[in-house]
Parts: sequence; C-alpha cells; structure tokens
Amino acid sequence: MSEKVLMKGNEAIGEAAIRANCKCFFGYPITPQTEVAAYMAKKMPTIGRVFLQAESEIAAVNMVYGAAGTGVRCMTSSSSPGISLKAEGISYLAGAELPCVIINIVRGGPGLGGIQPAQSDYFQATKGGAHGDFHMPVYAPSSIQEMVDLIQEAFDVADEYRTPCMIMGDGMLGQMMEPVEFKENLKKRDLPEKTWAANGRMGRAHHNVINSLFLKTEALEEHNNHLGRKYAAIKEKEVKYELMNTEDADLILVAYGTTARICKNVIKLAKEKGVKLGLVRPITLWPYPQEAFDLTIGNTKHGYLTVEMSMGQMVEDVRLSVEGRKPVHFYGRSGGMIPTPDEILVKALEIVGGNK
Repeated sequence: MSEKVLMKGNEAIGEAAIRANCKCFFGYPITPQTEVAAYMAKKMPTIGRVFLQAESEIAAVNMVYGAAGTGVRCMTSSSSPGISLKAEGISYLAGAELPCVIINIVRGGPGLGGIQPAQSDYFQATKGGAHGDFHMPVYAPSSIQEMVDLIQEAFDVADEYRTPCMIMGDGMLGQMMEPVEFKENLKKRDLPEKTWAANGRMGRAHHNVINSLFLKTEALEEHNNHLGRKYAAIKEKEVKYELMNTEDADLILVAYGTTARICKNVIKLAKEKGVKLGLVRPITLWPYPQEAFDLTIGNTKHGYLTVEMSMGQMVEDVRLSVEGRKPVHFYGRSGGMIPTPDEILVKALEIVGGNK
C-alpha cells in the first residue's frame, strides 16, 4: 500500500490526473480552482507533458478539443463562470465524441457571485450545460480521496464511451487539505483502441476527421440517435451512489459532495435524540441514481429531505425519482453559505415531529 500524503484538494486533482496519464492540460486561472492549473504548470513540463495557460476559458476548451482529437488524454479545469464560457466547447466535444475530463470547483453565483463554496451549478452540469441533445457523466466526490479516485474513473469512462466527463466539487473540496493515497490497484477497464483519432494515417487508407457538423438533417438525427444509445448504456452501467442507515429511517437525507459529509454528522446528532435518519448520497449526478430511491422508498416514514448549497436544484431530480410516492422536503443555503449540522437537524426534527 502506498503512503498517504497531506495535500490540498486542487493539487491532489492535478497529481491524480498526471497519474491517470493525462498528457495535456489547458486552463485559465479563476478562484477557487487556480491551484489545479498552478500544480500542472509546475509538474507537467518536468515529465515531458503539455501545460498551457490559454488566453481565455474559451481558448482553453477548444485546445482540449484539438488535443483530444489526436487521442491523447487531456483535461481542463475552471470554476462556475469559467465553465459557462467553456459551454460551447463542451457541446462541441460531446458532438464530436471526444473524451476528456473537465473539472468544476463550484463557487457561488449567479454572475460573478462570490468565491465561497456552492453547489449551484447542478442544473448546468446535469441538464446539458450547453446547446443540443447531449449529456456527460458528472461525478460529485465528497472527500479529496474520493476526488482522486474519481479522476481515474472519469478518464476511463471518457475513453470507453468517447465522451467528456466532469468532476464537480465545490470550493471547500478544492481548498481544504486531507490525507490522500494515490492507489495503484484501482480497477482497470478494458478500453477500446482509439482508431477514430486524427493522428495521421497510421497505416490507414484514409485520414480520420473530427467533426460535429452535420448539414444533412437525416445524418444529424441519426447521430443524435447514436448518442442517445450511448447515453442509455452509460445510465445502465455507470451509476454510483452510497446508502447509509436507509434500512429503517424516520427520514432519509439526500445530499452530495461536502453537504453529504455534513449530513453524516446530522445522522449522529439525530440518533442522540432518538430519531433515525438515513442518507442517499449520489456520486454520479448524471446519470442520476434513481434506483437508490426505489430501494429505500419503503424504508422511510416521512420521506426525504434534500440538502444542498443552492436554492434547490437536485431536489427536482429527487422528486422525479420519488414519483410522488413519499414527501420530498428541501433545505438549502446559497451564495457561499454552508449549512451547519444543527440547522439541518432542526429542519429534520420539524419534519418528523420532534422526537417522533
């Protein structure tokens, strides 16, 4: 077993990407993810790989398009407003079926908002985030260790399905420090050869062309149908979630990322008051783990309480998953405010009726 090292979240992202064989990084500084780019700027040139600080977020994501088109693993990172600027390029990447990893260390919004942690980019990440009919896998780690592990997962899923993947953390995960182990024994996927890459003829009778433009409507519809079949396969095979104390609960909390860590403390506080709380923690935000609700719907007396650092975004997917079978409640803080265990507990006790 390799030793654990104490690292800041943003720097651990960079190291994990390097160990996942990321060959190119293109980015632009924005708080609270700037240390990702700073780490890559320091390390990538020393090992013969490419770091380039682009002139803008728009330039950075289009550089990713070019590098990914050659078949090499590449990554970009940003924070909320910067991801908005990358949106057109992300849609192009999805349309051209180019694998890459996109890091979003979320800050408060809308607009320039603030630089404190938030989860208010959920809609943007999971409902497309740009134009056209497309999805991308979105991972929501709740610790630096999980973030590191999911970097490898995201690169592998990107290559297997030829799709951009997003790791969506928040400013707290990016800035905090935790012990982390860079595991050498992570499960390896049997990945397809990149015969589609535009990297010279390589013995082929033709050049490969990377493109997302279809001028014939019939051809574009067939391409959308092809993408739809791919997304259906991802939804079937790549869902991740965690269940905690959901076998017999007065109320089940639903939270992801940093908020899920806080909710685990709420479960302990509630137990002291004789109230049984459970937790559904989505790890993939897309595809969303609807099956977690099918598994737990009969085990909760008072339904679900969705807790988010937003005005209420994931709660819509919770309601869609519950399908009216149990009540769905919401508690959120926004603008960079982080919910405390005590205030979540007050809301939970209000729903279950004090000490039941």
